[in-house]
Amino acid sequence: MVRLIGYLFGIGAVMFFVVALGVAWYVGGVTRDLPDYEVLASYEPPVTTRIHAANGSLMAEHARERRLYLPIQAVPDRVKAAFLSAEDKNFYRHSGLDYKGLLRAVITNIENLSSGRRMVGASTITQQVAKNFLLSSEQTFDRKIREAVLAYRIEQAYSKDRIFELYLNEIFYGLNSYGIASAALTYFNKSVSELNLQEAAYLAALPKGPSNYHPYRRTDQAITRRNWVIDRMVENGYVTTADAGEAKKQPLGVNPRRYGSYLFASDYFAEEVRRQIIGRYGESALYEGGLSVRTTLDPQMQRMARSALQKGLIKYDIEQGYRGPVATVNIGEDWGLDVVETPPLHDVPEWRLAVVLEVDDNSATVGLRPNRSTSGKVDEERDTVTLAGGDMEWAYRMKRDGKRSKAKTVSDILSRGDVIYVQAVKDEDGKQKHILRQLPEVQGALAAMDPHTGRVLAMVGGFSYAQSQFNRATQAMRQPGSSFKPFVYAAALDNGYSPASVVLDAPIQLVSGGELWQPKNYGGGSAGPSTLRLGIERSRNLMTVRLAKDMGMNLVAEYAERFGIYDDMPPLLAMSLGSGETTVLRMISGYAVLANGGKQIKPSLIDRIQDRYGKTIFKHEERRCDACSVAEWQNQEEPVVADNREQVLDPMTAYQITSMLEGVVARGTAAGKVKLDHPTAGKTGTTNDEKDAWFVGYTPDLVAGVFFGFDTPTPMGRGSTGGNLAAPIFNDFMSAALEGRQPADFRVPPGLQLIAINRKTGMEAQPGEPDVIYESFKPGTGPADFFSVIGMEEYATGEEILNVSPQANRAVVSGAGGLY
Repeated sequence: MVRLIGYLFGIGAVMFFVVALGVAWYVGGVTRDLPDYEVLASYEPPVTTRIHAANGSLMAEHARERRLYLPIQAVPDRVKAAFLSAEDKNFYRHSGLDYKGLLRAVITNIENLSSGRRMVGASTITQQVAKNFLLSSEQTFDRKIREAVLAYRIEQAYSKDRIFELYLNEIFYGLNSYGIASAALTYFNKSVSELNLQEAAYLAALPKGPSNYHPYRRTDQAITRRNWVIDRMVENGYVTTADAGEAKKQPLGVNPRRYGSYLFASDYFAEEVRRQIIGRYGESALYEGGLSVRTTLDPQMQRMARSALQKGLIKYDIEQGYRGPVATVNIGEDWGLDVVETPPLHDVPEWRLAVVLEVDDNSATVGLRPNRSTSGKVDEERDTVTLAGGDMEWAYRMKRDGKRSKAKTVSDILSRGDVIYVQAVKDEDGKQKHILRQLPEVQGALAAMDPHTGRVLAMVGGFSYAQSQFNRATQAMRQPGSSFKPFVYAAALDNGYSPASVVLDAPIQLVSGGELWQPKNYGGGSAGPSTLRLGIERSRNLMTVRLAKDMGMNLVAEYAERFGIYDDMPPLLAMSLGSGETTVLRMISGYAVLANGGKQIKPSLIDRIQDRYGKTIFKHEERRCDACSVAEWQNQEEPVVADNREQVLDPMTAYQITSMLEGVVARGTAAGKVKLDHPTAGKTGTTNDEKDAWFVGYTPDLVAGVFFGFDTPTPMGRGSTGGNLAAPIFNDFMSAALEGRQPADFRVPPGLQLIAINRKTGMEAQPGEPDVIYESFKPGTGPADFFSVIGMEEYATGEEILNVSPQANRAVVSGAGGLY
């Protein structure tokens, strides 16, 4: 008997050894090429890049996996408790594998197998970290073995808090949200520290399967799962029964956050910043790098720019007449469901879509488009308003399919089923009424800059970003027309000419190969000999061409490139009239040099960029101040900021051209259009056939530029000049932006002398002369001793028909702009 027992024991021992050897061989084979778990030490998950305005307001977020990394120390205990209760209550007690939990899962799965219910898992948080970071999600026994071995090794290498931190920041919560911080913002628009009990429990319920507990599509299942987590928290002693009961009574309370652009009216600016970051660092840095970008945007000024541009575009558009509805729908039993399918402009909240329900000769009844929630549910409330015929007089001028007509009644304008825009406004008695609106066909752009730093403070690239994402401030290449002339005159003043130099304003011809170009002044006519000041104030094309010819277009091209208007400007005479194409941002950058005394600036939409660790990797401000960071004041001298910017224009020249551009505003082509309480300089610009209208101007500390025109260059009509269209927009913006600021004079460089001259002749004025102006002259210069006119000799001898190359002539004939 003893021998039999020994025999059986021996067989059992051999079998155990063989099985153990087989298991060891199997496990060794499965785990032979395990991933290196040490990579967790240098874990850098894809993190959301956040873009902020200058005041810190959040403008936009960009991510492939929407994640904000949160250290475990910043996670509240209540949130930790919710996840531990839902996923791994013994996490802080086991060594990577929860053997009791595994045994429970086996027993439960045997019961579920017989009843046909879903199998349950027993993975610990550590095992989930191993799977999510190092393994695939395949449902195989081999993967579970590898997961268990890795979990054990991870536990030996890292602290529990570090493992928990990795888990909370890596897992997917649904709605394109990764990590607990992003989930809190996505679902509840809160920081993690602000989550209450029921919110924390719901987020803890999501890792099992976000789509299974979707807040809208599977609300009941989501609440059931959330309440289960709350019960587990009670069971584990984290919350009281009373608090749990109160929390379980609450709805989910999901309040999704709107992603994309957050700061009102900042869409164009934010998109341009996005493009610049991709150009500088690549897409991966933007969508995964977790950059913190502080932009130069002034939110208040941005809203002012938007308002001024929209006002100007609407004014021009309604003068052209009514073009018809946005869409037409068949009105069924519920008109709200009919009109809700037409998407509104999210960035023009002042306007509401509406559908025409009834119309007669004098008025129309319209139904306002009901709101639709993020879950797709349409509000049940239906609101109707009346549009009075007297409030849509502009719409009686109709323009449909390019044909103009005159309506006699409201029913000629609107029809039942028309989808239109309306806006609520106040009448003279302060009562609310609604008026008809339409999206402008014409477009424009406005950008504003600090001329001393190059910081772009505001930028609007069109009427509505929702209507068109094309940014006309940075992407539209348009002819600046006469708004380019200040750079021609600045080149002249910097090279021996003075504001009192006299140039002939008379017809001129350019001939090449039988082709003839005869530039003309806007409105025709000529004024004869005139000073440079008069030439720019009245935007005389003939004078500008003669001046450019006299000093040479190579010099003009050099200065245009210095100012950043063009990168490689061809030295063609037509370019002196603004026939080359450039952008609004380049134009205000050039004018900023005039405003700041001739210092080169680098336009920037970004102040600073920091990486995910807070290290500054880009800073726009390049000036240095070594003494600015001292620890305390010890009666030392005031620190000096070293200005290392290149001087690209003589400060005296900058003041001279500024003084001349003040004359444009006071007496010239912008007179009566720009009416500010601050000293203002600027220049209008209009191209051939009024296809482009410009105004670029500045005060001592703010420069702004406005472009106005159709996206496909199209004549806007006689009189559609920079003075009539763009200058009023500039005036509206600057009036709002400068409100409350103390007016300051333009800075006069030392050494300039003011001498009274005759406005027409440029000669020194004699006592008692009627038409006198004080002009600024550089040291060693002054009014001419005798009357001399640039271009007079060639004109008098008939030698002014110039021969130019065929290439230059083609450029001249096809692209000459700068009429006004």
